[in-house]
Amino acid sequence: MKVYEGKSIFKGIAIGKIFFYQKGTQQVKRVKINDVEAEKKRYEAANAKAIEQLEALHAKAVKEVGEANAAVFEVHMMMLEDDDYVSSIRNMIETQQVNAEFAIASTGDNFSEMFSQMDDEYFKARAADVKDISDRLIAVLSQRESVGDMGEEPVIVVADDLAPSETVQMDKEKLLAFVTRYGSANSHTAILARTMNIPALIGVEIEEEWNGHMAIVDGKNAKLYIDPDEETLEKLRTEQQKDIEARELLSLLKGKEDVTADGKHIKLYANIAGVADVANVLANDAAGIGLFRSEFLYLEAQDYPDEETQFLAYKRVAENMAGRKVVVRTLDIGADKQVDYFNLDKEENPAMGYRAIRICLDRPKIFKTQLRALIRASAYGEIAIMYPMIISVEEVRKIKEIVEEVKTELTKQGIAYGSFEQGIMIETPAAVVMSDELAKEVDFFSIGTNDLTQYTLAMDRQNMKLDSMYDPHHPAILRMIQKTIENGHKEGCWVGICGELGADTTLTETFLKMGVDELSVSPSFVLPIRKIIRETSVQE
Repeated sequence: MKVYEGKSIFKGIAIGKIFFYQKGTQQVKRVKINDVEAEKKRYEAANAKAIEQLEALHAKAVKEVGEANAAVFEVHMMMLEDDDYVSSIRNMIETQQVNAEFAIASTGDNFSEMFSQMDDEYFKARAADVKDISDRLIAVLSQRESVGDMGEEPVIVVADDLAPSETVQMDKEKLLAFVTRYGSANSHTAILARTMNIPALIGVEIEEEWNGHMAIVDGKNAKLYIDPDEETLEKLRTEQQKDIEARELLSLLKGKEDVTADGKHIKLYANIAGVADVANVLANDAAGIGLFRSEFLYLEAQDYPDEETQFLAYKRVAENMAGRKVVVRTLDIGADKQVDYFNLDKEENPAMGYRAIRICLDRPKIFKTQLRALIRASAYGEIAIMYPMIISVEEVRKIKEIVEEVKTELTKQGIAYGSFEQGIMIETPAAVVMSDELAKEVDFFSIGTNDLTQYTLAMDRQNMKLDSMYDPHHPAILRMIQKTIENGHKEGCWVGICGELGADTTLTETFLKMGVDELSVSPSFVLPIRKIIRETSVQE
């Protein structure tokens, strides 16, 4: 038996044989061509075919992992049609009279190298995307499949790396787990693994000779066992069975109240990115939606989504939730969420730059369009509106003025709307310090622990080099959460947590004892958190 360590992406246990996955790559040769126009047509046909494949992958991913996680394939489609990328390929075919495969491979290498050298982590991540779309085009031109046959039996897939398209195309009934040499915890493929509940390890020194060998992926302890002995096999089979039984027991909690052992009621809500995610919320029995990331309506569009498009999306979610609260965060783009048609300038430090509410207040027309849609949707369910990246009382008052303008306009036009709460994200140290004053202006606070942690610790949460130092459990973060809860309650605000820490089961009891009113988590975490809530006595 040999034991290898890696970094865990999803903490499950998988036992089975290894399938060593090799990409269907081949040497791309430079070939001089005589008919330039014919070669450009070959490229254009391949491009159209690649887009067709990505559309099919997107549809498949939406069903399996939801709209938010499927968005990567829309990004790939946009990249295939990017003017700079297309022009480079066409120009190379024309001026150098080379075959389309060589022009695509060269352009892909050039763009990938360019992105990887950038300081911005978002653009660094695009290096893998441009490589993926280039490989897809070359695969279409050479008429070969991009994903190999995994066989008939369920397997643990081992590979140097996996592109999102490869992960989605794999038969989930046959995919027990995956192990890769490369990749990051924030990559699209890692996000897909977590969404699909597939045990996964990255950063493992893999070997091709493992193909066909029995293995165990222990996501809990970030270990890979090759040819495990009987004792290890039996021990981890027992652990695996405990996990299965625990999930079955959790299903019995559906329909139960979110109330502590000593009677304190907690709002246990779910985070979503789009209309399609509501099914997951209902399946996991969340009491409401604590974070509807409305920016995905913008990220998935080719141009600014109009009022009617947004209204129909918000209305549908409100109706589907049938009277349960739906907290919609207003547009939060910038930093790692870039939208081409916003024409945002490149910034040295985008996480601290022109983003979220700063864009909305600077471009009131865009903001008012969204507010009109949201306020109209309040007539169809319990909508609450939440504003991100707040740092001052003045910002909140300005927002409330715009909201009143919108309400006045709708009333004059005879357009119905209901009552709605207004709240803010607490995700900057400034908002924590000012929370006593901010609480007088709004109905609720929702603590965004992801940004609050990076701003408080002065650490980029997407910088892999800082992983070992990045500590969301830092006492300073917990003190800030406590201070926010206390100041909110003094002024009658309910206070929730919608960041990643909300789903951290090691802190659930701590948050309950701090007095938090609401926790909003990924749908799959609702039942595990409910179990802890019902077993916790706040007084003790």
